Amino acid sequence: MSVHISAQKGDIAKVVLQPGDPLRAKYIAENFIENAKLVSQTRGIFYYTGTYKGKEITVGASGMGFPSIGIYSFELYTEYEVETIIRIGTCGAYTTDLKVFDLLNVENAASESTYAKFAWEIDEDIISHQGNTFEIINQTAEELSLKAKSTNIHSSDIFYRKDPSVPAIATKYSCPAVEMEAFGLFANAKHLGKNAATILTVSDIIPTHENISADQREKALRPMIELALEAAWKIA
Repeated sequence: MSVHISAQKGDIAKVVLQPGDPLRAKYIAENFIENAKLVSQTRGIFYYTGTYKGKEITVGASGMGFPSIGIYSFELYTEYEVETIIRIGTCGAYTTDLKVFDLLNVENAASESTYAKFAWEIDEDIISHQGNTFEIINQTAEELSLKAKSTNIHSSDIFYRKDPSVPAIATKYSCPAVEMEAFGLFANAKHLGKNAATILTVSDIIPTHENISADQREKALRPMIELALEAAWKIA
């Protein structure tokens, strides 16, 4: 076991789906994974391992923000020999060109964060997905007749901010939406030579305040979950 994950060696699959919310990990395990076994619940961060169409898959939470996903993804990669992490989460759109329920396959994550610089001496403020999982997701989306837009994303340390205007870095790199984890995940994977991808569902449109209601979320996130599972099945 690692410092923050109490699973035993061998309890976690080579491919991990990583939502931010522990209860979303629980929902996926109970509704999509066969013979799901709870292998870690340290700090209320649930990890389950089971099978999807006969192949071993783990689903477990990352928590919110770079510090949290930085810890969990690093320990998965280094302590449990995980090869691929697919983050599945939600994002807010900076533009009405995107609609709620839209699926995004993140090509690059841009951030003002110093996480990558001080953790791994990666000076870039934009980091790409790592490995070929991004391409597998695109291919799988096409096979499932799902529209998954390949795009850059703004990964931010900040959820609430004084200035409501779109941050300069999002404009610089043509990022239509914002979330809080992909940059940290991609930085860890780049440093360690691992695979990492991020699929997002647009949950709210920032300029109009339109959002997915709480009772819509289960149904709304199902296409993203199924896309991630089908892509993971190809990799596992």
